[in-house]
Amino acid sequence: MTGDTLLRELISRSLLTEGAGEKLRRESLLAGKSPEELLHDQRLVPDETIAELKSQLFKVPYEKVNVASLDEKTLTRIPEETARTYGVVPLSEDKGTLVAGMLHPDDPKAQEALRFIAQRDRVSLGVYVISWGDWQDVLKKYSPFKGSIEAAVKSLGIKPGVGTGRKTVRLDDGLASGEEAPVIKIVSDTLREAVKSRASDIHIEPQENYLRIRFRIDGELHEAAMLPAELIQALVSRVKVMAQLKIDETRIPQDGRFRTRVFDRDIDFRVATFPTPLGEKVAIRVLDPVTGVKNFDELGLSPANARMVEDGLDKPFGMILITGPTGSGKTTTLYAFLQKLNRENVNIVSLEDPVEYFVGGVNQSQVRPEIGYDFASGLRQILRQDPDVIMVGEIRDEETAALGVQAALTGHIVLSTLHTNNAVSVIPRLLDMRVAPFLLPVAVNLMISQRLVGLLCASCKAPEAASPALQKVIARDLADAPDAIKEKYKPPYKVYRAAGCPVCKGKGIMGRIAIFEVLKMSKRLEEITTSAPALSKITEEAKAQGMMTLRQDGIVKALDGFVSLEEVLKTTEEV
Repeated sequence: MTGDTLLRELISRSLLTEGAGEKLRRESLLAGKSPEELLHDQRLVPDETIAELKSQLFKVPYEKVNVASLDEKTLTRIPEETARTYGVVPLSEDKGTLVAGMLHPDDPKAQEALRFIAQRDRVSLGVYVISWGDWQDVLKKYSPFKGSIEAAVKSLGIKPGVGTGRKTVRLDDGLASGEEAPVIKIVSDTLREAVKSRASDIHIEPQENYLRIRFRIDGELHEAAMLPAELIQALVSRVKVMAQLKIDETRIPQDGRFRTRVFDRDIDFRVATFPTPLGEKVAIRVLDPVTGVKNFDELGLSPANARMVEDGLDKPFGMILITGPTGSGKTTTLYAFLQKLNRENVNIVSLEDPVEYFVGGVNQSQVRPEIGYDFASGLRQILRQDPDVIMVGEIRDEETAALGVQAALTGHIVLSTLHTNNAVSVIPRLLDMRVAPFLLPVAVNLMISQRLVGLLCASCKAPEAASPALQKVIARDLADAPDAIKEKYKPPYKVYRAAGCPVCKGKGIMGRIAIFEVLKMSKRLEEITTSAPALSKITEEAKAQGMMTLRQDGIVKALDGFVSLEEVLKTTEEV
């Protein structure tokens, strides 16, 4: 099936609009990517829907791939190069039958490649249609991390147990440079494993007698590898070369960035070095659009909150402010809002520090305070770019707050973040930043606060009766929730627990989801803001609006089986 045929089928079945289809067709020609890859990257149509469509058209059954059950023996049936080139992967092998998944079951070359493998191994052949996302997940299985790193270290001939921390410097060290290939392989395999593991950060850390590599996955650090201490300088230098940093400068921190292709997609890596007595520590932020960018429907907003946010985004002007501590997913939410507003007839301009993900159709700019280009000066320039929507990474000072409010008052939608504990603290915070009280009711549309909690593994989570203590906690915290919530969730309450399984690698957690509270500007809130904006009065108005607090939203998600109740209580206990 050609890309044009696929787009026509999706349009004819009302799964894609004519405008979106034509835009994809143009992007496909310009970017050199297939429409199906773009559909996957932009999440315009679910992968499973496209696979089921192919199944109907080609009369080939669709199979959801259980990636965790694939073993190395089965993978060897189809070489990695064949799997990547022809879009075919092994699914299982039983009693002389090889079951394969095909991305393009109508591709004659892919069919011929499978027939050749079946004849070579003298096995029968069974075929299923698979989705683009499942194909990508199987390809990741071809890159075992620790085994390849061990082989690379072994080829360097380093003796174990010899450290570099605080040892006497010898004048002849470094005169004879070894083969660079193993070091390059260690770095590239580390980057691949981080992407495969959905890590948000990689930490390369020199220790007294070894080099430690850790990944931050779902908010927690996990040790990925321990390497000989002699590799510290070589690995750091390799990363510096990739990020175009000064290799000979080890006394001060440096920042850089590079982009590379991992698992058939472009991924950005942001690099920051930090000098320590044992060598330079390197932190690498993994900017993978597949895990880091979500569309609006994937954010985890409750139906009531989603409607409120959509109403706010539909207004012709006004500010939408997102609050929460560092690492609470504010940037992800901002990008999701941008994508919802991103249309051909809308001019979107953003100021970010730094630009984390590149969004097609959005004019993104990175501020550089060291040369005087900060959020305030950037906002002045943005207004000369004829914007409809302005995104400011963070309101940090009085000047930026004043300019943001002025932009909202002059007919622009302004999206930004603010550091407060919750949604009801936004107005007092803006007043502290010397924004005139009479301007806020007109300028501010929505105030949103959020936190991130672990998403329970769908494969191993199971319901259980909440303990008597938790029953009391749930009842107490839902006592002043909206009536619809109290009607839906009644005691005795059931919560969910995930024991761990091969799919989640024993953690019980697969990703994270946000919990929200959304407060809108109302007539009563306008009166409070312009007269006596006490936090207690704003909180009363929030309850009158039926606002779900962070804890209440988290408890509802726990009762629905998305998250652990204990983590919700821990995350929101000080809010």
